[in-house]
Amino acid sequence: MSETLVNKIAESGLITLRPEEWVPSLKPAVLDLKDFLFMELILKEKDFREMMKTHDWSQYKDQPLCVFCSTDAIIPSWAFMLISTNAIPFTNQIFFGTPEQWISKKMLDHIDHLDVTPYHDQRVIIKGCSDSVTIGPEIYMALTNKLVPVVKSLMFGEPCSTVPVFKRSKGV
Repeated sequence: MSETLVNKIAESGLITLRPEEWVPSLKPAVLDLKDFLFMELILKEKDFREMMKTHDWSQYKDQPLCVFCSTDAIIPSWAFMLISTNAIPFTNQIFFGTPEQWISKKMLDHIDHLDVTPYHDQRVIIKGCSDSVTIGPEIYMALTNKLVPVVKSLMFGEPCSTVPVFKRSKGV
């Protein structure tokens, strides 16, 4: 007796979106301002300006640069302007925030430009697990906001085990 195995998930018509595929492959360079502060807390203008002059900005060549301060220091706005002035000739993008925040921003930009036409009246699953990267709640919220107006239903998880999130009412 030979039975044909049927992949019911493949035949279900479900569309799976994998947010981890939108994580930029290029890793940003990092500039933590604490390294330019007296006792990692105080910005001394004269010393800071000298460090900006002697810093090796070429290490950021053709990379995005994430600028942030990992200590609880008060940094004047002009300091960020001075950093940008020095980095502009080398980096291809300057971002205020951590690498994780930069990745989130890039993913949100991707979602913002996502063509939802293929998902119109479809059953969509947003994949919930990734081995390589943590996907923040802001990504799931943005995807939900983008997809709910067009999809028939929206689920979270894996095709074999989903959590229903939204289902369009009949007549709408």
